Amino acid sequence: MKILPFGIRELPQSPSLRKLIGPSFILLSMGLGSGEVILWPYLVSNWGFGLIWGVLVGLTLQFFMNMEIERYSLARGESIFVGFARKSKILPYWFIFSTFIPWMWPGLAASSSTFISTSFGIQNTKILTIGILLLIGFILSLGPVLYKTVETTQKILITIGIPLIILIALFIIDKNDVNALINGLRGIGDGYRFIPPGMSLFSFLAALTYTGAGGNLNLAQSSYIREKGYGMGVYTDKISGLFSSKKEDITLCGNKFEINPENISKFKKWWKNINIEHFSLFWVIGISTIFILSLLSYATTYEANFKPEGINFAILESQIISEVVGSIVGTIFLVILGLMLFATQLSVMDATGRINSENIALASRGKISEKKIPYVYYSVLWMQIIIGILIYLFISQEPLQLVIISAVLNAFTMFIHVGLTYWVNYSTLEKPLRPGIFRTLMMIFTFLFYGGFSIYVLINNIIKI
Repeated sequence: MKILPFGIRELPQSPSLRKLIGPSFILLSMGLGSGEVILWPYLVSNWGFGLIWGVLVGLTLQFFMNMEIERYSLARGESIFVGFARKSKILPYWFIFSTFIPWMWPGLAASSSTFISTSFGIQNTKILTIGILLLIGFILSLGPVLYKTVETTQKILITIGIPLIILIALFIIDKNDVNALINGLRGIGDGYRFIPPGMSLFSFLAALTYTGAGGNLNLAQSSYIREKGYGMGVYTDKISGLFSSKKEDITLCGNKFEINPENISKFKKWWKNINIEHFSLFWVIGISTIFILSLLSYATTYEANFKPEGINFAILESQIISEVVGSIVGTIFLVILGLMLFATQLSVMDATGRINSENIALASRGKISEKKIPYVYYSVLWMQIIIGILIYLFISQEPLQLVIISAVLNAFTMFIHVGLTYWVNYSTLEKPLRPGIFRTLMMIFTFLFYGGFSIYVLINNIIKI
């Protein structure tokens, strides 16, 4: 597609906070299945709470990162990927590669299949995993409006699943467990401080990366807020379902608004409201979910001195919950985890499909028109599903290992896109719309943190090889 100059349109007034709720549910769901359900509870089940401080670090860094991604689309009405392509023609190729490779591993679907099959006594997890991947493809393809399908699915699963887990936790955890969590936030573990000796830094980096969405998935937030109609995104058309009779002409290029006191005041109101929306849903619910699931893991598998391998820690949790509260509750717990992982895999498939389809169009330099983007999206989606099935069938890896491989790759991509996002915002947005000193410092710290940590872990493991 050809990148057009910005038009000049009116910046609308920000609606009430209630009407803005939505995009952060999707981003939250991308983290729920990997960091919240698997990685942090797994680490706690093996090493206790001394490393739980990493949750605060990971979610806080991703909050500021996500808001800078939202800043660009709020002000320009186009995704951050178009902003990147305006700066360099090479960047769309990088985002195609760095999105496809880390996210082609079907670890989330495999984990979901393991939990659900264990709950119902299904023997053949391979068939169930393949069925989950195919079901996700049909859900995303058959809905009338793609964004609405994803948002509604995540809202239902999150609003039902999290309260049920809280109720289960009330029967299991006690004051001592909560005190261990509080100590862990200060880096105090059982015989260690901050990072336990002998723990794989690969696993810790994976958990930090997936404390939230992770990798290029954070960038998909710019597409979601456009389609929700945040700021200048109000002029955006939405991707229709594959078989929907309503087809809209998709326009990726955005618009500016005039810089005057009235519009600056409107922008500040938007900025305040979307910060509240994202903090409340992404940060508060995200951190609460990790803490609750980690408390359950600590109160069951860690205190019983189990050292479960892979995702077996969650199966052991469900068995202990069954013994304490009842078999039905233990089964419900495992089913909820399986559904959360299903929801995460669905969100990941949608986000990577959006990212790759936009960047394929941008990289084509006019050979693929914007009108073809929905068809590119569904082609990419089903190609990902087919490749995911082939990887699962022919590459023998425990589901947790697939998740960790994906996370470490994504840590490096986050290092790259944090720097690019700040560069685009600072160099292209008008001065009143740019990040201030505090946000600038947070982005610099995030850039150095993910870059330094990922390079250190990779070099360490190369040396071992």
